[in-house]
Amino acid sequence: MDVLRTPDDRFDGLPGFDFAPHYREVEAADGTPLRYHFVDEGPRDAAPVLLLHGNPAWCYLYRHMVPGLVERGHRVVALDLMGLGRSDKPLDQDDFTMAGHTDWMGQWLEAEDLREITLFCQDWGGMLGLALLPDHGDRFARVVASNTGLPEGQGVNGFLEKWLAFSQSVDVLPVGALLQGGTTRELSAGEVAAYDAPYPDGSYQAGPKRFPMLIPVQPDNPGVPQAKAIWAHLETWEKPFLTVFGDQDQVAYKAGAHLPLQRRIPGAQGQPHRVLEGASHFIQEDAPHELVTIIDDFVRATAD
Repeated sequence: MDVLRTPDDRFDGLPGFDFAPHYREVEAADGTPLRYHFVDEGPRDAAPVLLLHGNPAWCYLYRHMVPGLVERGHRVVALDLMGLGRSDKPLDQDDFTMAGHTDWMGQWLEAEDLREITLFCQDWGGMLGLALLPDHGDRFARVVASNTGLPEGQGVNGFLEKWLAFSQSVDVLPVGALLQGGTTRELSAGEVAAYDAPYPDGSYQAGPKRFPMLIPVQPDNPGVPQAKAIWAHLETWEKPFLTVFGDQDQVAYKAGAHLPLQRRIPGAQGQPHRVLEGASHFIQEDAPHELVTIIDDFVRATAD
């Protein structure tokens, strides 16, 4: 496996993002070492809040949430998914599979030895975060799923069909512009550039280009068996499970992805599920302070 690593100077001086970088190596199936980047702030003796972003974002998406959660006494860990952000970038799209991502993230989780985790996960961070639960569920205390879902071969809708076609047709994904298209708040030029920072050129973008193809929507998608197995586990999940969606999200909320999560997961029954007005797909940009309050309240309300 050939791997690229974004030069460190691409991350110098990003607006609102002065967190110290942390790194952990995992191993691909062929033995290639792959390095994850993550933010780790707050007291080490506090139970962690694990923040997982979607595609094509990176943990820069959580820059407004990390300080607020730390101020409330939480340890906050925000991981860059492999192929995105400051994490390593395998060069070939075929190096990325849903099962591979799940394995790498599981290795990272075990190596960091996180326990009593509150998981906040959005978009692909949701699919992969939920994929950790069957094998690592004992490490998690509760889940907040936001603007995400877990298809299992139901078919491709019109929005996704266009996204699949576009993502595979361009040499360079306009990542910053895509983030702006998924928010209702106007991003500054510096913020847009920060989302583009991990990708000096299109050769670094195998990960974000591949993610759309991994969504297990087609009946013959290789990820469908894994998605069905995750759902089988979720249907036994009794720990607290909360959904928070933005009402302007055309990808997940308008597609009704929150409804199966609420109806099929035992731990979601009776929880104060939220829909935030005016928030779009990248809800962390549109409603960061509301999300901090929701997460903190949920942790306190469900603490043993």
